[in-house]
Amino acid sequence: MSTDIDIQRPAAEVFDYIADFENNPLWQGGMETCMWTSDGPIAVGSTYEQVAKFMGRPILTTFKVTALEPGRSISIESIVSTFPIQVTRNVEPSGDGSCRVTANVAGQPPLLMRLMPGMNWMVKRSVTQDYARLKELLERC
Repeated sequence: MSTDIDIQRPAAEVFDYIADFENNPLWQGGMETCMWTSDGPIAVGSTYEQVAKFMGRPILTTFKVTALEPGRSISIESIVSTFPIQVTRNVEPSGDGSCRVTANVAGQPPLLMRLMPGMNWMVKRSVTQDYARLKELLERC
């Protein structure tokens, strides 16, 4: 699943914000906490843990940075989770001081969740709303 959004902020600022995963609870719905479990600076192999709620249930996930192009692209994947997921976020300057953020999300929810009617739609809607919150938050600064 992929989503993209234009944000009226410089690409470098937006990338720095979304690459600091401790900011996730500020713009991602259901996110409760997020903290680095490895020392900085961020690099391939860096790890962090997050606690989120999905359908009323806590989900603890440990992520690892799997690819990093500073200022432009970051990829992460869950290494400990009940909901395996991979995410790549790209930030491209638009030339007018704004940028386009693209997120590609792949994962395999547990079988019970996959069987629920409308699950793909709910995930897509949730991710789209998250990036709309990110846009609102960053453009307000």
